[in-house]
Amino acid sequence: MIRTLIIDDEPLARDELISLLGDHDDIEIVGEANNAIEGMSQINRLKPDLVFLDIQMPKITGMEMLAMLDPESMPRVVFVTAYDEHAVAAFEKNAFDYLLKPVAEDRLATTLARAREAQAPQALAPLLEDRIRHLPCYQRNTLKIVRIEDVEFVFSDLSGVHVATASQTIHTQLTLKVLEERSPLIRCHRQYLVNPEAIAAITLQEGGNGEIQTRGERTLPVSRRYMKPLKQAFGFQ
Repeated sequence: MIRTLIIDDEPLARDELISLLGDHDDIEIVGEANNAIEGMSQINRLKPDLVFLDIQMPKITGMEMLAMLDPESMPRVVFVTAYDEHAVAAFEKNAFDYLLKPVAEDRLATTLARAREAQAPQALAPLLEDRIRHLPCYQRNTLKIVRIEDVEFVFSDLSGVHVATASQTIHTQLTLKVLEERSPLIRCHRQYLVNPEAIAAITLQEGGNGEIQTRGERTLPVSRRYMKPLKQAFGFQ
């Protein structure tokens, strides 16, 4: 069975696709999501083999969501889109599967045949944006979108990964690895990334370690391993 997840902000579009997929005995619908944040959560929790992903979603687009996922745990993706000449050209150039809305039954069958032959994740880098612009976060039962420029630092502990702004600290499902690779945040400690624009001062300590004072008057550690590249980022030797 091919464990399949559908991410689309249009309920009717999800229902139509679920109905079409119901004619294929080897497709198991393990979940559906109506936005990118829910989609990320379900990908991390359900570990689907195949994802049908709508591109044009509010707040965070499908492409932005993919840029936030760890490439090592990326499922195979079929893009679903209303007709967009430039998007379709990009998909065809890089040999990615895509479906145009409304989804045609014969075109879906062709896509599924390809998925059965090659369920391994694609190299999505040619289609992804270089930088993450928004972070999907959670605060109790509330979903929040935090602009990357509002982030002071991000840190991990036993309970997960947390985003600190000048006014609050909230949880995110993004990993430090993804944030380091796809955002302006830089590493200052094994468990911390900091926004260079949020640094007010760096205090040097004995042994090569240090502390960062943020503009929001937070304190975070700098380990000896990351002190030199941190100083060089600001032109210090």
